[in-house]
Amino acid sequence: MSTSEEETTTQSQWSGKSYGNQWMHRNLIKMLRFSSVRLTYFFAFIFVVPVCMLLNKSTGIIYRYLRERHSYGILRAFWGTYVNHCWFTQVVIDRFAIFSGRHFETSIEGYHHFKKREAGPDAFMQFSAHVGCYEVAGYTLEACHKRLNAVAFSGEAAIIMEERSKKLSQDNIRIIPTSNDMSHLFLINSALSDGEIVSMPADRLFGSTKTVTAEVLGKDAKLPLGPFQVATMRQLDVLAVNVMKTSLKHYRIYVTPLKYDKSADRKLRVQQLADAYAAELTRVIRMYPTQWYNFYEFWD
Repeated sequence: MSTSEEETTTQSQWSGKSYGNQWMHRNLIKMLRFSSVRLTYFFAFIFVVPVCMLLNKSTGIIYRYLRERHSYGILRAFWGTYVNHCWFTQVVIDRFAIFSGRHFETSIEGYHHFKKREAGPDAFMQFSAHVGCYEVAGYTLEACHKRLNAVAFSGEAAIIMEERSKKLSQDNIRIIPTSNDMSHLFLINSALSDGEIVSMPADRLFGSTKTVTAEVLGKDAKLPLGPFQVATMRQLDVLAVNVMKTSLKHYRIYVTPLKYDKSADRKLRVQQLADAYAAELTRVIRMYPTQWYNFYEFWD
């Protein structure tokens, strides 16, 4: 294996932006302050999900993902595609429910890995992926001793960015939106120089087309080079954090150290870290195959 968007349309035809306009988002937040989240799920499962599956390319993409990467049979893959869209709908509703003041139960596997590094003097990084609902980690993993800087897609709807920043700032978390001029890299470097935490998604390209290849679910995939390069350049500790929905009210957070040889040459360090990340992503998604939310052709 070798080192070789706004989520880019050259790699995907999916914008990564939440559906709906600002009026819809604001009113959904208001509605969820008083209405049942379960009732909202039910309405979406019956009326919204089937329409989305008929109109969006995501249906064929997830069907092929389940058939090819998990060896599902035809009927099981069709059902799994519906279930995948239902899980994703729940995650989207949960995000707005959190903005409205609702809370979800969480349990954490490997929390000591985070607490040990968060209490220490050195900067470290967290890598996430578009599985489950990583945003829940921001409301659960307590950054008491150092600020956590979360790199986020800047093309998201304004109301979501506003509510997210408002909610996370209460927990010593700063949002760093990606920018076309790559100025977010200066904020990332500054945060790491100050011994803070930087959290980045490591499964999708953001602007840059530079990639590193690693095996995910048994097949080579191109991952963005940037997160792995930033971490290995400074020889930082890295945690993979994946947050998976286990029931209507519960999420399970998996915190796993990603190991690589910090004394190896730079190119090898990047590859080792990418391989470790891909292996952890594979482990988690094999446990939760229908919570994969990369709605584009992830594998060439």
